[in-house]
Amino acid sequence: MLANKINQQLSHPSKSLAGWLASRFFLWHNKVLEENAVKLLQIQPDDTVLEVGFGPGLGLRAAAPLLTSPKGKLIGVDYSEYMVSKASKAVKKHIASGKISLIRGNVLEMPLPNNSIDKIYHCNCYYFWPDLKAGTSELHRVMKPGALMVTTLKHSSIKTIASKSFLRGDNWQPELYMEALCATGFTDIRIQELKDGRTSFQAVFATASK
Repeated sequence: MLANKINQQLSHPSKSLAGWLASRFFLWHNKVLEENAVKLLQIQPDDTVLEVGFGPGLGLRAAAPLLTSPKGKLIGVDYSEYMVSKASKAVKKHIASGKISLIRGNVLEMPLPNNSIDKIYHCNCYYFWPDLKAGTSELHRVMKPGALMVTTLKHSSIKTIASKSFLRGDNWQPELYMEALCATGFTDIRIQELKDGRTSFQAVFATASK
């Protein structure tokens, strides 16, 4: 029962004490992952960038200042109404200027045009997708040919959380995620061990082949 409740709040935080605690966990745990995912993407001023599962908005705040061209846009998709509300407050100036658009939606069915995104990033996110291949297929659909996607994670932390049954199934395993990427049209798929100060983490790179 407890494991199910924790899984629910990690995947879909609600406006509650548990949801607030989940958002505080994301702020503490995801900061390095979010900031490094943005750096690894090498965002250009006029890119159209998508973050999936943006949580309280750490990655949005890191990416928005890099889109200095009037053409540069940042789109965020998150399943949690509570996280959309939290992130909207964190980046309200960028939303007001039209630089950022936030969508409450499901990664399996995003209201975005085909071949419209230059770069995608997500952090500690894919473990919660009910169907890895359906998720990667939808991401591939919206990406332009040759578009880059970066996924960051702390494998050791996720493995520990999974061992306590706080994550359902085996989707947390990077190997299964990379297999789904390969099966849905991505190429140049690789995982890299990286470090930011004393913090070790992993990044998965994938290119949309079309």
